This record gives sequence, C-alpha cells and structure tokens, in this order.
Amino acid sequence: MPHLKPRTRTPNLSVQTVNGGIWRLSEQSPENFTFVVAYRGLHCPVCKTYLRDLNRQVDEFRNRGVEVLAVSSDSKERAETTKSDWELDRLVIGYGMAISSAREWGLYISTGIGKTSIGVEEPSEFNEPGLFFIRPDQTLYAASISTMPFARPHFSEVLAAVDIIIKKNYPARGEA
Repeated sequence: MPHLKPRTRTPNLSVQTVNGGIWRLSEQSPENFTFVVAYRGLHCPVCKTYLRDLNRQVDEFRNRGVEVLAVSSDSKERAETTKSDWELDRLVIGYGMAISSAREWGLYISTGIGKTSIGVEEPSEFNEPGLFFIRPDQTLYAASISTMPFARPHFSEVLAAVDIIIKKNYPARGEA
C-alpha cells in the first residue's frame, strides 16, 4: 500500500457528485486547503453521525479558506440516499471513488460481510475512512487514515488545528 508523504503531490482525484458534475482535485483553488473526507458509505452508522457533524460545521471550514468534499466508493444511488436520508444539505458528496484510486490514496479496503446494524448491505468492497488536507498546489499537508469506522478526529478539534496552522503558518510534518 502506498504511503503518501506530506509536502509531496497527491494522486489525482476525480469523482461524480450527487449535485451533478465532476469534482476534480486539480480544479480546486481554495484559499488554504481542500479537505477530502473519505467515508465508508451508506451502510455505515458511524459515518452518518460523523458526516452530519461535518455538515453542521462545513461553513466554519469554508470561513477558514477550506473547501470540503466527502467521498466514498458508493454508487450514485447510494450516495444520493446518503445525502438525502442523512440530511447533508451543505456538503458536496462525491461517489464512485474507484477502489484502485482509494488504494493510491492509502485508504484501507474492506470486503463486505452482510447487512450492518442499520439494515443496509455492505458493498462487496469499500474504502475505510480517511481525512486529507491538501494545499492549493495539490501537495499533501496532513492525513489521518483508519482501518475501522471508529476513533476518528472530531471536527471541532480539526477546526481548532486549522486555526493554529493558519495563524502560525505551521509547516506540514511527517515528510522525513
């Protein structure tokens, strides 16, 4: 599995969005960062809570010059259901991230094992969660990747970190 390093160029990312159109990392021009939040998909109750929290705070990210994309390997139909049923009215939801692309980004891949506690079938394969802060020049600033749906950073803490990063011009770490 590839290991993305801070201060190096990220792989390309191009996905369809629920609102229509194609979202391309190469076309993003945020003031400070593009924040890519990879989630497991419609079957994940932990993702529902997590993305609803992000949806509530997405304007706080934008106010700091951070553009946000939530993305999964789900199909269009599952992503549309995610957006509507989870009430994600502020988030850009990307779908159809290829498993090969998820692997390029260093995301772990799981094999479906049936229905989850919310009664939704897991896909045959899907990406596990990851967070990526990407500079406007498409270099990685920071990443947090998990093998499970649990123990993800809280967005209020992430926002506080963004404030420090911007205020102190804190450099990307982990590049050595």
